[in-house]
Amino acid sequence: MKEQTSMDKLIVGCGYLGRRVARAWMAEGDRVFALTRSAANAADLQAMGVIPIIGDICQPESLSDLPGVNTVLFAVGYDRGSGKSQREVYVDGLKAVLQIVGPGSARSCQRFLYVSSSSVYGQSEGEWVDESSITEPVQPGGVCCLEAEQLVFSSFAAHGSANVLRLSGIYGPDRLLSRVATLRAGEPIAGRGDAWLNLIHVDDGVRAIQACEKFGKPRQTYLVSDDAPMMRSEYYEKLADLTGSPTPTFSPETASSRGSGGINKRCLNRRIREELKVVLAYPSISVGLPHAIGTSVDSNLRPSVG
Repeated sequence: MKEQTSMDKLIVGCGYLGRRVARAWMAEGDRVFALTRSAANAADLQAMGVIPIIGDICQPESLSDLPGVNTVLFAVGYDRGSGKSQREVYVDGLKAVLQIVGPGSARSCQRFLYVSSSSVYGQSEGEWVDESSITEPVQPGGVCCLEAEQLVFSSFAAHGSANVLRLSGIYGPDRLLSRVATLRAGEPIAGRGDAWLNLIHVDDGVRAIQACEKFGKPRQTYLVSDDAPMMRSEYYEKLADLTGSPTPTFSPETASSRGSGGINKRCLNRRIREELKVVLAYPSISVGLPHAIGTSVDSNLRPSVG
């Protein structure tokens, strides 16, 4: 057996998804750095075995300590409490990071993985979409993600290797609290129940990122979603059943804050299965939601008894 060579890797955006990627990489023997804005988060990361670097992508002068590494994962989520716009975070923040670790810099990485979103698709009639589909986003987050994707590929046009991973909605343990609270309170769910919903279990998102780093073709985009898009009504009915909540109702006239308003498409994951050889552990919510509920550390997600 060929001995695996450990590598240095940097995660920018080491949150719900990023921390799981960090653990997976460390399990393979890699040394993992992570950028964080918070000293408290830095302590948590250090306790995990990650090497923390305190800095803020929206403050380029704070990024001087970013290391030279083999692989960079940019998986930054939007914090509504940051006081920054989505463009400042997704586009300007990305530019600041690429100034340090992008091609032509003294600390240029060999591989750059950008976590984007399926919100770059604006289809609204239930169409199937894949990596070749037209991207005409209708929401600000999708517009910014598409601009960031273009920035990544233009930056790595001549040197290095970059990939974009468009993730559907991420779910998993400890990420269902607000949805369950809404269901248990009997409150109508904003948006349509008869619109398609596309999801990916967080653990399968990690598998896709690992596979993309190892097998992804240069300058390719990969749509990361499970095998079975479902109606929003089906998803919430399943979640209600698992948590002992009332049957969900919907308020189509109320705009959804979760990004589903007006978007209605089905994501096809053929490329990650055929090209990256990703085998999903949770190909549908039928297996994914029971796992997410069953492994949650918050007992409030579990059905009440008695």
